[in-house]
Amino acid sequence: MKNAKKLLSLLLLLCFMLPMLLSCHGSGNETEHFITPENFDTTREHEIVFWAKNDTNKTQISVYQKAIADFEAVYPNITVKMKPFTNYNDIYKEVITNIPTDTTPNVCITYPDHIATYKTGKNTIVPLDDLVKDEKYGLGGSEVAFEAPTEDEMVQKFLEEGKIGGVQYALPFMRSTEACYINRGFVEKLGYEIPDVLTWDFIFEVSAAAMEKDEDGNFKVNGQKVLLPFIYKSTDNMMIQMLKQKGAGYSTEDGKIEIFNDTTEQILYMVADAAETKSFTTFKIKGYPGNYLNAGQCIFAIDSTAGATWMGSDAPQSDISEDRIVDFETVVRPIPQFDTEHPQMISQGPSICLFNKEDPQQVLASWLFMQFLLTNDVQISYAQTEGYLPVTEKAHNSERYVDYLSRSGEDNDLYYSVKLDATKLLLDHIDDTFITPVFNGSADLRNAAGQMIEEVVKGLNRQKTIDDAFLDELYGEMTALYRLSGVRQEFDTLPMESVVLLSVLGIVWCCIGVYFLCKIVKNKRQKQKK
Repeated sequence: MKNAKKLLSLLLLLCFMLPMLLSCHGSGNETEHFITPENFDTTREHEIVFWAKNDTNKTQISVYQKAIADFEAVYPNITVKMKPFTNYNDIYKEVITNIPTDTTPNVCITYPDHIATYKTGKNTIVPLDDLVKDEKYGLGGSEVAFEAPTEDEMVQKFLEEGKIGGVQYALPFMRSTEACYINRGFVEKLGYEIPDVLTWDFIFEVSAAAMEKDEDGNFKVNGQKVLLPFIYKSTDNMMIQMLKQKGAGYSTEDGKIEIFNDTTEQILYMVADAAETKSFTTFKIKGYPGNYLNAGQCIFAIDSTAGATWMGSDAPQSDISEDRIVDFETVVRPIPQFDTEHPQMISQGPSICLFNKEDPQQVLASWLFMQFLLTNDVQISYAQTEGYLPVTEKAHNSERYVDYLSRSGEDNDLYYSVKLDATKLLLDHIDDTFITPVFNGSADLRNAAGQMIEEVVKGLNRQKTIDDAFLDELYGEMTALYRLSGVRQEFDTLPMESVVLLSVLGIVWCCIGVYFLCKIVKNKRQKQKK
């Protein structure tokens, strides 16, 4: 029995230590407090890796290349190696792949939803609060060798968007929202006038009215065989913004899923009514809204303000051949609203995060480069490539940027009027923008939000009936596919330390059980011999 007592003592000790071990290790993903070096060592050589997204835009690549060259001129001991990606999902997938091997980049263009997942790796993302406020090397610090913006010169609303659980894990790089790009001539031909603030009822009504055809089977409004009056690029944003405008649940800050509610059902039935008339469709189902808009086959195209250079008869980045482009006046408006007095629109756009490394000097070098991406020249130059808005008040108030905004329409490239109208739209509505809660799993919830709209439209295209039974089944599929049941905590899986510890406890219990079973069998045999 002596051995059994030892095993039992070990078990009790492990049980006693379990809470302490869990509190020490947390979830295995708590980023250690980064201590900023007292001074940056300019005598050492540093190579930092920068992962960026450019959407195959050569002008954006050149902006990055100039930024890197200018930064290296200021800090000759730092070499920046850039790896460009064509979309954010590719960056996300590669970061996730590289976390286990500690081969992540130093600086990365990304989204807060993605950062929430990156944080589940052990000590991967550097919390920026102390770095931001550091007197020497913080934003606009005394030892920063270039004119970086101070914390106060950042757009505070955009800066807040980089916080996860109250901790600053990202800095904004560029910001955009969504806009509705409208063919004015078609709207007026149908007998309507474009209001300053669109409503969902208005846009669905005009779209339905546009479906009338002539005796030859052509749509009367455009004289063509093809017309898709209303096309939405990002249906996840559509659902999220409609819920926000209605004051309905989506998710809580701690990851509680609230999207399966009565308002979501009402929205899906509204979408179904429009899709049934074929007057509403989506990018994933039919294709890019700007292509149809520019070909005179769409009336309302909703896309990012950053996508403005693809919209309109004179769009500098139009994806269709010139012979297909029709001439029309493009009007830019905020997305449709339920309450025109209190508009709500999503804030989106890339942010920048900093990956932790063993050498704090290398992290500091990377942080300096992050700051350089916020300087006026980089911010304004990159924003001018598309309809992005710089993220600093310093840039907004600069003479160069004010002059840029004042020259709308001077040409169809740098001063393309639709691009500048989209930029001014966000500049005028910064206070009306919002973001969704960020947690490990928030990206999945976003995907589910958009897919529900997509499935309703596809269901109608396949002659399915959209009723309560269809929606109940849809909710079940989304819950299972994206694991949306219950609460998705920021870290919703047991850390490895806990798994190992609980496994040890299980083994100990099994050993004790086997020991006592053997003891009982042994005692029974001894009695039989007697």
